[in-house]
Amino acid sequence: MAKQQAVTDILRQYHPVPDRFDELGTEGSGPKSHWRPLLQQLNLESVAGLNLRAQAVSNAIAEDGVTYNVYEDPRGDTRPWEVDLLPLVLGADEWQWLSKAVAQRAELLDSVLADLYGEQSLLKEGLMPPALVYGQAGFQWPCQGIQPAGGRFLHLYAVDLARAPDGGWWVMADRTQAPSGAGYALQNRLVISRAFPAPFHNLPVTNLSEFFQGFQNSLAGMSPAGTESPLCVLLTPGRFNETYFEHVFLARYLGLPLVEGQDLTVRDDTVYLKTLQGLRRVHAIYRRLDDGFCDPLELRADSVLGIPGLLGAVRAGKVLMANALGSGVLESAALFGFLPEISKKLLGSPLAMPSVASWWCGEKPALDYVIEHLDELVIKPAFASMRMEPVFGYQVKGAERDALIKKMHAHPHAFVGQELVHLSQAPVWKGDPEQPLATRSIGLRLFAAATPSGWRVMPGGLTRVAMDAGVEVISMQRGGLSKDTWVQARYTAPSKSLIKKRLQVSDLLDGERDTPSRVGENLFWMGRHSERAEGTARLLRAAFNRLSGHDQASEEALLGLQQAAEQFGTLPEPEEDAVPEPLPDALLRAVSDLQFPGSIASILQALLFNASQVRDRLSSDNWHTLNRVGKPLSPAPTTPDRSIRALNLVLLDCISLAGFAMDDITRDASWVFLVIGRRLERLANLCTLICVPLFSDRFSRHAMLEWLLEVANSEVTYRTRYRRTPELLGVLHTLVIDASNPHSVMFQLRQLQKDLPEMGRKTGQLFPPDLNESLQRLRALDLHPFERKRPDKACEALAELLCDIRSEAYRVSDEIQRQCFIHTRYSDRSVNPD
Repeated sequence: MAKQQAVTDILRQYHPVPDRFDELGTEGSGPKSHWRPLLQQLNLESVAGLNLRAQAVSNAIAEDGVTYNVYEDPRGDTRPWEVDLLPLVLGADEWQWLSKAVAQRAELLDSVLADLYGEQSLLKEGLMPPALVYGQAGFQWPCQGIQPAGGRFLHLYAVDLARAPDGGWWVMADRTQAPSGAGYALQNRLVISRAFPAPFHNLPVTNLSEFFQGFQNSLAGMSPAGTESPLCVLLTPGRFNETYFEHVFLARYLGLPLVEGQDLTVRDDTVYLKTLQGLRRVHAIYRRLDDGFCDPLELRADSVLGIPGLLGAVRAGKVLMANALGSGVLESAALFGFLPEISKKLLGSPLAMPSVASWWCGEKPALDYVIEHLDELVIKPAFASMRMEPVFGYQVKGAERDALIKKMHAHPHAFVGQELVHLSQAPVWKGDPEQPLATRSIGLRLFAAATPSGWRVMPGGLTRVAMDAGVEVISMQRGGLSKDTWVQARYTAPSKSLIKKRLQVSDLLDGERDTPSRVGENLFWMGRHSERAEGTARLLRAAFNRLSGHDQASEEALLGLQQAAEQFGTLPEPEEDAVPEPLPDALLRAVSDLQFPGSIASILQALLFNASQVRDRLSSDNWHTLNRVGKPLSPAPTTPDRSIRALNLVLLDCISLAGFAMDDITRDASWVFLVIGRRLERLANLCTLICVPLFSDRFSRHAMLEWLLEVANSEVTYRTRYRRTPELLGVLHTLVIDASNPHSVMFQLRQLQKDLPEMGRKTGQLFPPDLNESLQRLRALDLHPFERKRPDKACEALAELLCDIRSEAYRVSDEIQRQCFIHTRYSDRSVNPD
C-alpha cells in the first residue's frame, strides 16, 4: 500500500503544460494504454528505488564510455552521453502508420536525388526552383550524371519529427547526408532495457537488431563485389568529431572496420584499405563524413579527411557509397513547400506525413507573407551549410526586428519562415522527492534503411529532449537529454542481437584481421618518439649537470654534448655569421619550447598524438602514464636545477612506457611495429652519440667517454664489469660490440634481425627489409687497434661504419613506411623488388 501511495504521489506531481500534446496522456483521461506496463513498474517502487535505477543507467553509460562532444564544453570529447530513465512509448497502431509514412518519404527523397543528379526533370518542369539546387553548397556539381552502385542514392535516412497540438506528426528536418543518432538509439536501448526488464518484455517492445541486420546486409548485397567477399568499412572524420563514440560503436556492432581517410587509397578507380597485411579492396563505404570533405581532388581541395580519387571510383561504379555523395542537397528546409507536388509527380501519391508549414523567402509572395506574419513564425537558414541560429519572430523587437527584415530583403533566398510548433511534451525523471517528474519538450528522430526488398524503418528511434522547461529548440549540442524509444510490438518476438551471446570456436582469433596500416604506423612512431624522448632527456640532463664545470675537461665534455645535441636535432645547428645563443638559454629552450621541433616538449606532443590514435589498444595504466609524461614541463622550468628535476620525472615515465611496450600490449602484427620503432630509434641514436667522440681529437675523446656512458644508459654495466674510470676500449666494447647490453649497437642489430622477419610473417611480406650486411660488418670488427695509444685511424674507420649503420636504420624505417603504411614500394609481393 505504501508503494502504491508513493507512485500515486509521483503521478500527481506530474503537471503537463496546457495546450500541448502530452505523450503520457491527458490529465482528465489518464495515461495511455501502451504506457501502462511501465507505469505498473513505477507503481512497485519508491522515488529512492527509481533513483537507484537512474544511477545504474548513468554508471552503464560511464562504463561503456558513451560520450558526445559538446563544442566548448570543458569536458570536450569526454562529456558523457545523457539518457533519461523514462523512455518514450509509442503504440503499435500509431507506429504502423508512422513507419509507412517514413518509408514513403525516404523513397521520395531517393527519387529526388536520382532526378537532380540525372535528368533534372523537376527543374525543367518548374516543380523545384533552380536557385534551391544550384544556389547552395549542398549540390555537388562533380556528382552530376553519376549512377551509384546498387542503384540507390540513399541507404540510411533520418527524419526529425514533432507533434502538432492535435497529436499529428510533422516533419521538421530531413537528414540525408550522413545521418547520426542510430548508434546512440541502440546504446539507449541497451541500458534502458536493462533498467526496466519487466515492462520491456511485458509491453512487449519491438527489437532493433533486425533493422541493423537489414542495413548490414544491404551494404554487402548492393556493393559491386561480384564473386569477391564484400569488404564494407565505416568512414569516420576521426576522434575529434562530436559523435565519434557512435562511429566506434556502430563499427563494432555491424562488424565493419572503422577507418579514416588516410586508411584508404584509390588505385585505378578502385578503393583499397591499407592494412598491415597489404592492400584489400573496399566494396562499400558507410560514411560519416560530410559530402565536401570526401575527396580533395574533386570536392573540397582543403580537406585532409577525405580520399583523393574517391569520386572517380564512385563514378566508375567500383564502390558503393552510403549515402551517395551529393545527398546533402536535400537537407534544406526550403524544399518542404515543394515536396507535396513532387511526391505526386514521382510517386503518384500525396505525402502521407506533412512537413511543418514552410515558406521559402526566395519567392516574392512568400517573403511578403513571412514578414507580415513574423510574430507567428520561426526564421531559419535555407541551407544546412549556413551558420545561423533559428530566430523566433515574436522575440525580436525594435531595431533588432528591423535589422532582420533588412537582411531578409537583401538576401531573401537565404531564409525560410516556418510555422511555430509547440512541441509535444513527455515526462523526464528528476529524482527530487518533492517533484520526481518534470515536463520537457521532445522531438523524435526516426531512421530508415534501404534494403533490396524496400525500406525498413527502425522500430524505435532517438528521442531528443529539451535542456530545460520552456525551451523550444532541441539540440544535443546545447546539452539536451535523450530517451530510449519503445515501440509496442503486436506479438512477443524472441530477443535478437547482432552481438553473439556466446563465442564459438570459429570466432577465436590468434591475431587480427584487416588491421588498418594507420594503427601500425602510429604504434611505430609511438615507439620511435618514446625512445627519442628518453634519449633526448638523458642528453639534456648530462649537459645541465656539466654547465657549472670550469676545467678544460668539463668544457670539452660540454662541447661534445652540444655537438651531439645538434646532431640529434635537439639544438639548432649554428648559422654562419650569426651570433650564437648562450648555451644555457638554448638548453632551456630545448626542454620546453613547443615551437622547436627537437625539444622534449615537441617530442612528447608527437608521442601523445600517436598514442591518441591507438587509444583502444592501450591499457588504462599505460594511458595514465602517457597523460602524465609531459606534466613536469608545465610550467616551463626556468633554471638548470629545475630542468634537471623535470627531466628526471620525464625519464621515469619514459622508462614506464618502455615496460608497457614489452609487457602490456598483445603481441600481434601491430605490436611488432612498436618494438621495431623503438629499436631503430635507439640504434640510430647510439650511432650518432658514439660518432661524436670518435671524430674528435684524443684529448677531447677521453673527456667525452663519461657522458657517453651516461647518455647511453650504460654506466652501471661498464663500472660493474671493469671497475675503473672510462677507457676507450672498454667503452667501445660496452656500447658497440657487447650483445648482452640492451643499450649497445650489436644488441639492437641482433634484435632487429629477429623482429623484421617476424614483421614480414605477420604482414605477409615475402621480402621484409633487413640489416644483415650491417650486422656482418659489425661482427667482423677488430678491437685490437684500439689498444694503441693513438687509435685515430681505427676511430675514424669505426665512426664511418656506425654512420653507415645509422643510414641503414633510416633506410629500413623508410622501407617499412613504404611497404606497410603507404603501400607504394611495389604492388606484387611475389616479385623480388631487388
